[in-house]
Amino acid sequence: MAGVKRTRQEMETKDSSESASPFIGVFERFKAELDEHHDRRERVIKASRDITAFSKKVIFALQRTKDIGKPLTDKRALGDVAKLKGQIKETFEGVASDLRGINAYRYQRNISGGIQEWMEAVLFEHYLLTQSIMTHEEAAKTIPSDIMLTYEDYALGLFDMTGELMKIAITYMATNGRLPGKDGGSSVLTDMQIMRTQLELMDAGGSYALGRDFESKLKTTRASVEKVENSVYSFTVRGKERPPGWKPDVDSGPRQGEEIESY
Repeated sequence: MAGVKRTRQEMETKDSSESASPFIGVFERFKAELDEHHDRRERVIKASRDITAFSKKVIFALQRTKDIGKPLTDKRALGDVAKLKGQIKETFEGVASDLRGINAYRYQRNISGGIQEWMEAVLFEHYLLTQSIMTHEEAAKTIPSDIMLTYEDYALGLFDMTGELMKIAITYMATNGRLPGKDGGSSVLTDMQIMRTQLELMDAGGSYALGRDFESKLKTTRASVEKVENSVYSFTVRGKERPPGWKPDVDSGPRQGEEIESY
């Protein structure tokens, strides 16, 4: 009787475990995968925000440059840029394994903002040093190989970089009375006009990531070039009528008597 009773209890226990759900193990795996996905996504988003913040500081430090086509000489700026670059590299490397393989596409939107800001910083630095535009292939080498640099992020970073060139050009004109550029070479305005033309020729219709921001970015780029053009016009045509210490008027609108925008 005891043996029969044990057998009956074992059968009831077995029936109870089977009736609970044969899919519990499957859903537990799903839960673990979803938890891993959310944790990875949060790490990537945080890294993107940190890279964005560090890159903005790099750009701010680079704005202390005295001329284009020459190495940065400001020791404080050099120290800041080197330190920030190290932090950016460390942050990228911290999420490189999360963006490997198919995950490069799965989390691309989550890291895109940081990559675009870094592109703006690294393209700006390269232009200041060489007065040339870093290619996509060269720019891709500034981030870990496991992290994908899309052509969209590269292009959007280039759009934003034109705004930094505008600030450099106007500040330099106000200080030195001429546009910055290599001796005997093109000026920053000429380079900006060429970039504007090339960016206008881009077809953003086949890319959602680029098409979403293309018109607003292009509008801002055009405005940046026009500000430098208007500054050159004010400086060369009306500059002789101004007293010493006058700064070019960068306001492209019809209003008169307003102060120059500060950068």
